[in-house]
Amino acid sequence: MDETLKNIITNLGERQIGMDEEFRFHCTECGKCCIHREDILLNPRDIYSMSKELGMSPGELFLKYCETYIGDGSRIPIVRIKPKGSVKRCPLLKDRKCSVHKSKPSVCALFPIGRVLQVGDTEGNIREVSVDDVQYIFSTPGCGDATERHTVRGWLGAFGIPLQDEFFIMWQKIIVETSMAYRRLEMKASPHVMQLAWQACFKGLYLHYDTGEDFLPQFEDNVKSFQGLLHKM
Repeated sequence: MDETLKNIITNLGERQIGMDEEFRFHCTECGKCCIHREDILLNPRDIYSMSKELGMSPGELFLKYCETYIGDGSRIPIVRIKPKGSVKRCPLLKDRKCSVHKSKPSVCALFPIGRVLQVGDTEGNIREVSVDDVQYIFSTPGCGDATERHTVRGWLGAFGIPLQDEFFIMWQKIIVETSMAYRRLEMKASPHVMQLAWQACFKGLYLHYDTGEDFLPQFEDNVKSFQGLLHKM
């Protein structure tokens, strides 16, 4: 498991915030949240939305702005924004403004709120979860000021993030299921087979989208195809 995520889960009780609980934050557009960042992780919907706004294919967007690596604990492909220069600046920051503001990555739109969903139980099994199981956390941002009051419900609504975010639940389940499958596969598969398995996940789940069509039906079809291929492996 990623060390940042471990820390969040360990200290979840101290940082947790309810949907209608107030927090104070005002974005002053200083751009500080866009530098010294190596943790802007993207999900497939992020890549689709950003690609659509910029008029690129998901593959073109990835090549220009992103990179991928295999998670130390999860053993699955993880896609992140590739930081630039010594200050590790987000490459989508132009003149201290986000060039994909309307379709910015989920983690950026939520900031300084985060969300956690524990899909696996203590024995590593997938448990039934719903939108009611999503937990929200507030992290001291280290930028902006505290001149505005917000609730989590209002903050999500202002940035177009659905409260009943079924994709978020589906994606968390797929992450856990794929992680478990890949860790089992690594115990017996050759390096070549693992490379094929990682490529199938990366290309099939992150990049195989037509931005002229709705995202969710494509995502669901891609998941079915990927899971079928994974089963054969």
